Amino acid sequence: MATHPGARGPVEHAATAARARPAKTTPHPATAGTPLVLTGATVVLPTGTVQNGQVVIDGTRIADTAPENAQVVDVSNHWLVPGFVDLHNHGGGGASFTSGTVEDVLKGIHTHRLHGTTTLVASTVTGDMDFLTRRAGLLSELAEQGDIAGIHFEGPFISPCRKGAHSEELLRDPEPAEVRKLIDAARGHAKMVTLATELPGGTDSVRLLADHGVIAAIGHTDATYEQTVEAIDAGATVATHLFNAMPPIGHRAPGPITALLEDERITVELIDDGVHLHPAALQLAFHHAGADRVAFITDAMDAAGFGDGRYMLGPLEVEVADGVARLVEGGSIAGSTLTLDRAFKRAVTVDRLPVQDVVRALSANPARLLGLDDRIGSLEPGKDADLVLLDENFDLKGVMRRGEWVVGPQLA
Repeated sequence: MATHPGARGPVEHAATAARARPAKTTPHPATAGTPLVLTGATVVLPTGTVQNGQVVIDGTRIADTAPENAQVVDVSNHWLVPGFVDLHNHGGGGASFTSGTVEDVLKGIHTHRLHGTTTLVASTVTGDMDFLTRRAGLLSELAEQGDIAGIHFEGPFISPCRKGAHSEELLRDPEPAEVRKLIDAARGHAKMVTLATELPGGTDSVRLLADHGVIAAIGHTDATYEQTVEAIDAGATVATHLFNAMPPIGHRAPGPITALLEDERITVELIDDGVHLHPAALQLAFHHAGADRVAFITDAMDAAGFGDGRYMLGPLEVEVADGVARLVEGGSIAGSTLTLDRAFKRAVTVDRLPVQDVVRALSANPARLLGLDDRIGSLEPGKDADLVLLDENFDLKGVMRRGEWVVGPQLA
């Protein structure tokens, strides 16, 4: 998706504006300073799925054993899975991570927490460099406070041939000096940069990012198979929303998709909303890459968790209808309105993927990519008490972040 310095949020009406205000997080009485045992659920652990299992929460962490004063909550006939981790998210709740105020960004973060995303990387979109460096400063403050896990710069270093909803006049080549400006502006909180690595400076910038511990992601690219292999060898490790904004597979020109799928060093982002990918394409990617190399993302824009309507993304007007965001002029898909609880349910009930594999794609794999798998991404003792409670139909019934309920639990 794309925006521009000075981007405005949605064209609001009174009813939708009221809906955008985040609800207050109310801790469940059972977690108000008292250790808690959630028991009776089907618990998804790294080692397998445990029927009639339990998870112990003591303070902000998952504990190994329950203290004597622990309160017990029966969550039978539910699933307990780790909190979701979103690597690629531009906003929600009517708020943009690219152009909104601090309060707007917090509102967007809270919107996604209500849908199970307990860890989120805030993604920017194409803008001029001065604007992006200022934006990096604002988002870095939120990273320092623990509200976000870092910053993903999607653009401006992308191909005009595969720009999607990005503003072409603001695109530029990924010269290392320019990329370095964004890394420095992020003050250690740059987590990922999406590049069209075939452009001048692209391969050198991949090396720069790898040297600084920042994920180099190949995306919005018109690269050949051979150019993609070169970028992977230089240190790229992620495919930005695989299939979208890149050439399709050809039998004589296999292109970037083939190179990204076949290399075990690459984790592929997938948007499982039923719009960005045909189910067969998702199955191809998931089963070819394997469960350990897929990260489900939202690529969400402002309308996620907010509603249909007209949105302004800088100079670009977007129409969101039936939950699908498209540019008014040209009809290009402009991000998504997906939330990760919907992605989870679709992956299990429509795509028929094993629950444990979906948990890897939504939690463990992105946590590992971010270097946070010692704290999040699985339900193990010592890790943050970030978890999602789902009913038998995989509908969200509770969200806990760092030992406090953001939602629920909503038990029958």
